[in-house]
Amino acid sequence: MANTLVYLLDNKIYINLTNRCTNNCIFCLRNDKDDVCGQELWLDSEDFSAEDVISQFRSVLNKAGDDFKNEAVFCGYGEPMLKLDILKNVALFIKQNYPQIKTRINTNGHANFVYKRNVAPELVGLIDEISVSLNAPTSQEYNELSNPKFDNAYDEVKNFIKSCSDAGIKTVTSIVENYKGRHLDIEACEKISNDLGAKLRVREWIPNGYS
Repeated sequence: MANTLVYLLDNKIYINLTNRCTNNCIFCLRNDKDDVCGQELWLDSEDFSAEDVISQFRSVLNKAGDDFKNEAVFCGYGEPMLKLDILKNVALFIKQNYPQIKTRINTNGHANFVYKRNVAPELVGLIDEISVSLNAPTSQEYNELSNPKFDNAYDEVKNFIKSCSDAGIKTVTSIVENYKGRHLDIEACEKISNDLGAKLRVREWIPNGYS
């Protein structure tokens, strides 16, 4: 099966760059199913180029139709920022060729830790919005829900949120509410987000993802 690097969902284009992730969130969709609305997102190979992604992007865009919402989202079954160079090259292609398309990244916020530098300024002009998975109001709850693969991950996430906001990128945080009846302190999450220069988005947990 060929790699599904680009797919259409809810009339938006999604870009699936990797299956690797520095978290193993207990509510992650990929723990429950192998596809999103029939799109097989497990990659056969991680060995591909920006040109491969762009080729699929052109094809999906041509098929998108009149209902396309002019948004491209870097989001799949892994952490897209782990393919930072490819992500930046694809985003640059989109901005240079389709400036009307809004670009967004859904990320776990670990990129600065991974690359040992502040990568947020590198996204300015390429990414219109970045959505960071805050996931919890405390480090203890974050670790329980996200199962990060390194220590002090929650602090890294908060620092990344601030770095994006400071860079002038529209920054949104997200939490998953009501996972198997578990409720988070939404007010605390909102305060943390606001203090870091971001706006909180509460996502209601949907069993088994999309229907």
